[in-house]
Amino acid sequence: MFQNSKTATAICFCLYFSAGAVASASTNKTSYPITEFGARGDGFTVNTQAIQTAIDKCSAAGGGRVLIAGGRFVTGTLLLKNHVDLHVAPGAVLLGSTNIGDYAENTHKNMYKNEPHMDRCLIFAREAQNISITGAGTLDGQGHFKNFPNKGSKHRPMMIRLIDCTNIRMRDITLQHPAAWTSAWLYCRDIVVDGITIHSRANNNGDGLDFDGCQNVRVNNCAFDTSDDSICLQASRKDRPCRDVVITNCSFCSKWAGIRIGLLSRGNIENVTMSNCVFKNIQDSGLKIQMCEGATMQNIVFSNLVMTNVPRPMFITFCQQRACCDAPEELAPMQAMRQMLFSNILVDNQMCGKNSAIVITGMPGHPIEDIRLSNIQLLTGGGGTAAEGARRTLPEYTMETLKGWWPEYHLLDGAVPCHGVFARHVSGLTLNGIQIKPAQADARPAIVCDDVTDLELVHLSLQGQVEAESMIRLQNVRKAWVHNCRVKGVCRAFVIEEDATAIQVTKNNYFQTK
Repeated sequence: MFQNSKTATAICFCLYFSAGAVASASTNKTSYPITEFGARGDGFTVNTQAIQTAIDKCSAAGGGRVLIAGGRFVTGTLLLKNHVDLHVAPGAVLLGSTNIGDYAENTHKNMYKNEPHMDRCLIFAREAQNISITGAGTLDGQGHFKNFPNKGSKHRPMMIRLIDCTNIRMRDITLQHPAAWTSAWLYCRDIVVDGITIHSRANNNGDGLDFDGCQNVRVNNCAFDTSDDSICLQASRKDRPCRDVVITNCSFCSKWAGIRIGLLSRGNIENVTMSNCVFKNIQDSGLKIQMCEGATMQNIVFSNLVMTNVPRPMFITFCQQRACCDAPEELAPMQAMRQMLFSNILVDNQMCGKNSAIVITGMPGHPIEDIRLSNIQLLTGGGGTAAEGARRTLPEYTMETLKGWWPEYHLLDGAVPCHGVFARHVSGLTLNGIQIKPAQADARPAIVCDDVTDLELVHLSLQGQVEAESMIRLQNVRKAWVHNCRVKGVCRAFVIEEDATAIQVTKNNYFQTK
């Protein structure tokens, strides 16, 4: 093409560097280092105005990356805008100010109107599109008690609050030390949270990811260590359902629940899957699933989970209660809680004592429907007494019993009367391939079913307990099949039926004491 090789080389050389100049110019145009807007990473200077200017210019120019790198940058409230990636580079820290006056008071308040103590936040967005928080750096809320006392302080800012936003990405970032919730996602759509780490033990109410009325949510490859629920899926408004949620490859440690689904449940909650997750040292419940406020919860699947030191691996309740702080006083009519699958779960609760059973309880006349537990190994703490096993009546989760409380385990007024699975007010319950073994002797049955219809217990493996009245107790149970089950060791009785009808007990293997 070129007659002169020197000319060709020179032209190619110029083309190479011209292309590099264009790329460099493009990079400079789409990247907005906050230091170029006057931010100082000394850990003391409040940089709210400088960072906000970078965000504003980035969004106004059509979008790009606001870069936080090379220091510890203090800020108050930041308003995240369309097409902006707030990127915290490795080694950099974005610090929340310890002065409540640096957090916006009016523009960004009122997540829930009746929780004014959490009205402020560090990062806020409303009706924004295509926004992200990324990078291998750290967001630190500096929310310790000494900075934001839980009592005597009017305000404890959240770290992140996003309202009515779409196409949101959060990747690789570490979120730590919020003064209240780590993040609240209200009525948002198309969410990906991937590879983040949350440490939230600096203050109370340290929830991790709270999704309220959100749709199309994917949470993957994340680690949680929280002072409250690590993940919440809720629906505080009738017109904003929570649906189409996938959670995979995560680890959970919490002072309360690993994952809570429901409680705030004025809207439907449906189409949720969780798989390949590890729960460790949870102080309340691993899976806390609660329908309270009149909508429908359905189509929930959990599989391939490992739980260690997790009292109540599954705590599932259906009741009528005003849970959302902004809900009307009049209770909504109860709808439905149904269609849930739990499979391939290994639970080691040998250090959790006698309060380590799976608990599933609806209300009289309002059963939880179509629940299946399969292929589960459950090692419980044991240590229950014969008196506890003899309990036939436990408090119901009614308005009279709750007295303003949410449906918590302690309101059952003591240990449940079994060491494995307690199910009450359920229609369509299957336990298939469940192995239940207490770490120490337990004088309670392994399984108690009370007011259950269409029950199937198949391929169970239970550890014989000679002090227990039976291995399985069926109270007020209608249409039950108990077959191909095995008791290892010796038991006093295999099944006791009380006010039960249409019960078939076939092909089981056990030895009774004489």
